[in-house]
Amino acid sequence: MYLDHFGLNELPFGITPDTAFTVLTRGHQEALNTLLVALGSGEGFIKITGEVGSGKSLLCRRLLQSLQGDVVSAYLPNPYLAPRTLFLALAEELGLSIASSDDDYHVLKQLNTGLLDFAAAGYQVVVCIDEAQAMPLETLESLRLLSNLETEKRKLLQIVLFGQPELDRKLAEPSVRQLRQRIAFHYELPGLGHEEVATYLVHRLRVAGYRGEGIFGKRAVRCLHRASRGTPRLLNILAHKSLLATFGDGRHLVRASHVRRAAADTEGASAPGWW
Repeated sequence: MYLDHFGLNELPFGITPDTAFTVLTRGHQEALNTLLVALGSGEGFIKITGEVGSGKSLLCRRLLQSLQGDVVSAYLPNPYLAPRTLFLALAEELGLSIASSDDDYHVLKQLNTGLLDFAAAGYQVVVCIDEAQAMPLETLESLRLLSNLETEKRKLLQIVLFGQPELDRKLAEPSVRQLRQRIAFHYELPGLGHEEVATYLVHRLRVAGYRGEGIFGKRAVRCLHRASRGTPRLLNILAHKSLLATFGDGRHLVRASHVRRAAADTEGASAPGWW
């Protein structure tokens, strides 16, 4: 690969979420602030939406890392589950012992008992559900029923839904309108701006061990911003392919021509322009 060529210790533009490479963009920081304020105010449902590759999973990890003190958290990365299976998965994540052979009534009752125990001990329970747009409507409705569990003063459970824009269309269904009305906080992740793209590239290169001058020229950065539309995952793919093209040419500076070649080879990339 091109690691030695550019003086890198590791690949700077992987598509697996890695908090070590986190860049504090305006959109992500605003989303994180919204989540922390909403959780601090005791809201039952919070929703974060964003296009594919906009960094929702990374934001979810940042949130889980930010939760401190008397907080018990659960993370469900694959919510394409029947209601009963979702309850059992949630109980397992929270460390509650529930027999899978129990009927639906007793599963919900034991889950409620466990949440009451957490509340009595002074713990706040936060559940993060990734890829929430994949949840069946019946399972979404079961989440609303689960959110009914509360004491006289507060909710026993706070649920954060992370999903693609399809989640909004699913929540527009009449059968889940009661759940939609309970979502007090919502934030839509924006794409990176031009200046943020430049900062993003420099930061990830530094974390990967690069200590030289800028690798991406100004025209290359403009092309990357246009081709990726500011979507972090797509930006990573294009930047990686641009470095490969630059390495193949035996150069050390990424040019607009390298980005155009990367965009032509990448599904979903926009035309990067011809400055």
